[in-house]
Amino acid sequence: MKERRRLPILPARSLVPNIVTILALAAGMTSIKFALAAKWELAVGAILLAAVFDALDGRVARLMKGTSRFGAELDSLSDVISFGLAPAIVLYLWTLRDLGGLGWMLALLFAVCCALRLARFNVMSEQEEKPSEFFVGVPSPMGAVLALWPMALTFQLEEPVFRLPYLVAPYVAVVAFLMVSQVPTFSLKKVRVKNEYVLPVLILAGLMAASATVYIWGTLSFACLLYLGLIPFSVRLSRSRKAAMQAERAAARQAKTIVTHPLSRDEPRPPLH
Repeated sequence: MKERRRLPILPARSLVPNIVTILALAAGMTSIKFALAAKWELAVGAILLAAVFDALDGRVARLMKGTSRFGAELDSLSDVISFGLAPAIVLYLWTLRDLGGLGWMLALLFAVCCALRLARFNVMSEQEEKPSEFFVGVPSPMGAVLALWPMALTFQLEEPVFRLPYLVAPYVAVVAFLMVSQVPTFSLKKVRVKNEYVLPVLILAGLMAASATVYIWGTLSFACLLYLGLIPFSVRLSRSRKAAMQAERAAARQAKTIVTHPLSRDEPRPPLH
């Protein structure tokens, strides 16, 4: 009779970040409840709260040295629900259902693309020795925020045009494909701010935090515009970094070849100019 495998015991320091992850999951699920009751602002707010918890859980885990494989798997499952399933259902109930079957297909597309993006991220994280300064595609939390941008514009401007399903549908499809694309986007984990820019960055962050308490939907719209505007710069910077790395590797290979295969005395040496 085979001995049953015992589940690994998680240390107490791993519980706190996992609790934060569960709070993110609960916030994402609660957004669906609000959407079923047509409380749209609360539905979007719950997903934004889930994004805040998602940003905190990893940092809390690293701070408390409580990272674990269990926590990583739980985080991925939470992200699929909070940033894939929940936004898809909220958007479907808000406007996409007016398109009938096509609207449901778009909701499914968004949820599936989010799941694929997270699966790819997990595989790449296991292969990379250190985190890259660029994400491959738009991260799932930001993808959810971008997808909900038309709702924020509707709340802010009270314009029904942003709720038209024929405008929202192609926009949601573009965001879904951005998540699974190969487009490099900035990763804040590796961003380094020069000393002379620290104060302006802190001032901008403080202003955005203050405005979010008063003009939350306007601040969200500004954040979405800023993020989309930075994508061309991240693509350009990523290409230049890759070109520089390839040049360094080529130079290293050439130097290694010269060291391992030096010219013998009998071999003619190249003329000096």
